[in-house]
Amino acid sequence: MRSNRAMLVWRDLPSLEPSQSGFIEPANEEQWRNRWLNNCGGGGGFACVSLAEKREERDFAPTKAQLLKHPLALVAYVPRDAALFAAGAIAGVAAKTVTAPLDRIKLLMQTHGLRAGHEGVKKGIGFIEAITMIGKQEGIKGYWKGNLPQVIRIIPYSAVQLFAYDTYKKLFRGKDGELSVIGRLAAGACAGMTSTLVTHPLDVLRLRLVVEPGYQTMSEVALNMLRDEGIASFYKGLGPSLIGIAPYIAVNFCIFDLVKKSLPEKYQKRTETSLATALLSATLATLTCYPLDTVRRQMQMKGTPYKSVLDAFPGIVERDGLLGLYRGFVPNALKTLPNSSIRLTTFDAVKRLITSGEKVLQRIMEENRKKSENSDSTI
Repeated sequence: MRSNRAMLVWRDLPSLEPSQSGFIEPANEEQWRNRWLNNCGGGGGFACVSLAEKREERDFAPTKAQLLKHPLALVAYVPRDAALFAAGAIAGVAAKTVTAPLDRIKLLMQTHGLRAGHEGVKKGIGFIEAITMIGKQEGIKGYWKGNLPQVIRIIPYSAVQLFAYDTYKKLFRGKDGELSVIGRLAAGACAGMTSTLVTHPLDVLRLRLVVEPGYQTMSEVALNMLRDEGIASFYKGLGPSLIGIAPYIAVNFCIFDLVKKSLPEKYQKRTETSLATALLSATLATLTCYPLDTVRRQMQMKGTPYKSVLDAFPGIVERDGLLGLYRGFVPNALKTLPNSSIRLTTFDAVKRLITSGEKVLQRIMEENRKKSENSDSTI
């Protein structure tokens, strides 16, 4: 960025002896100064000077002492897009690791009915039963089984989703610069589908590692899938994943934005407000979209009888009843609600931090500019 400056120009004045006209380049400034002073000394010269030096923004950059005094200004030097991308990734990893045991329980409850058809055992298991089963069979570590591929997946997933949402909001703004409810829903849906498309193979790998016995590592699962089922197996369940995530993210992010925007300004920037708003939006989105998540999980299973969403819905209802579509809802709610709240709140807080850092940096630079101007005026 460059600040504006005035240019030194010779102008002919009526009834006065004309002087040489033309723009004075900085390289000729000394030549001009000597000519002007000589004319003045002889009594025949006249000049009107208006000079505002052109300065680069870096000329007013904060000193080390100023940065130590105002460390928040350092945030402004990090590219905004990079900071938002990193914030989404960190928020996603923290949230998923904390809630990993609940996610493992949910997956077992969602897929047990399908696996039970092959094992000859009862079709459904409850929340407490799933907890007990994992503890007996695999110990404490079993509750975090599959968390590594989940973390590997959530870094690009969360970062792409939150970053894409901000990007799509800019694309869907109207001519007046405002974003309508439909625009927010569309931005959320597109962001959810973008992140899902990028990371779906990792999601399938994690599911197989978590619910199918005998696998110990991601590479083992991947090699077996390639050998037995081909590359297409990594995209099983992509259709219901896209169908499910689009309304979920659309509803979740849209409600979060609208509720925050409707609150008085003094409450909008408070962390507890972000947490409460994120919890409300995640609850409504989860209730609306959970059956599609159950369908997606069962379609990702090896040997699944379902070829499409239209097959899966009636198949699950016939085998497990309507409640079968909501199997694992309790641990999912316990996992998803704090998970979503942590992600949205962290992302919102980082955006505010970036804005505050930019304001601090701008204030310091403005102070330095004024000092420079005052210094020049005393010369």
